[in-house]
Amino acid sequence: MPHDLSVVRNMLKNAAADLLARSNVVATGVGYKVTQGSRTEALCVVCSVTRKLSVARLSSRDVVPATIDGIPTDVVQTGRIRALQSRTGRHRPAPGGISIGHGSITAGTLGCLVKKDGMLVILSNNHVLANTNDAEAGDSILQPGPIDGGRFPDDHIADLREFVPINFREPEPPSRCPTARAVIAALNMLCRAIGSNTRYQVVTLDTEDNLVDAAIATPLETTMVVDEMLQIGTIQGVAEADLGSAVKKSGRTTGLTTGEILQVDVTSDVDYGGGRTARFRDQLLAGPMSQGGDSGSAVLDDSDNLVGLLFAGSDNTTIINRISHVFSALGVSR
Repeated sequence: MPHDLSVVRNMLKNAAADLLARSNVVATGVGYKVTQGSRTEALCVVCSVTRKLSVARLSSRDVVPATIDGIPTDVVQTGRIRALQSRTGRHRPAPGGISIGHGSITAGTLGCLVKKDGMLVILSNNHVLANTNDAEAGDSILQPGPIDGGRFPDDHIADLREFVPINFREPEPPSRCPTARAVIAALNMLCRAIGSNTRYQVVTLDTEDNLVDAAIATPLETTMVVDEMLQIGTIQGVAEADLGSAVKKSGRTTGLTTGEILQVDVTSDVDYGGGRTARFRDQLLAGPMSQGGDSGSAVLDDSDNLVGLLFAGSDNTTIINRISHVFSALGVSR
């Protein structure tokens, strides 16, 4: 039988303290019951929990009852609820979605935590943690990133462990370069003058396409990081995004944004500045859900499964590495 809103409110006033005393409950309120993913019109008491666990894993005193005084309850996973801090500020422990970076860059985004050889490591982009190929393993990683005030040693949170090198394309292929052609012509003229049968020619070497812009760093202490994402909570698993998939990300610059995978099997030339361009293949493309500084953000689907690593974009697009390529290239897992 449907309950009146005032009745549910009055009941909750008396029950809130008892519910909040349960170890996993962080908030209570009145809302609509959700059944099989769809909202119903039935009022209920909603209990927000840090992590949704089976009854078998909870002590009897921590189990939220199915009903209270005949009024149904609902349990929703929200993660810890914290006072909102600036994403560009210093966080300890540090969640995904905040400012981080190598000491020689401006700042990017701490994506999420993954495991490498059984150890927790920070996942982000090569150009965030490894200064676009120019860093070395062991270099200091700062949180927040340097542009957000991060300084060594006070903000030293991790050390670079490993990165996938980015292959850059020649800005001007030698076969089309007038200078190269002139040099080759002069060498061949010299060969003829000395009676040599040797002849030189210009050869263009193809650069291998990239699959990922990715790197990992080892926290100085595991207590300095937390396996959650700001405004999202806990990652539930790993999945593959497909055409039309709903996605979201938590990033340093634009915070929590949502979008849709508009293209798959994308091959894109990405400008890294300084005349360097890298070609990436088998990428995902979403709409305008990021800006500068969001690079490194973990991308999740609407079930909070990790599906990609954001690394590039324009005013109206976002380019995302498939997470399967990232995991394979770095040898990491969840």
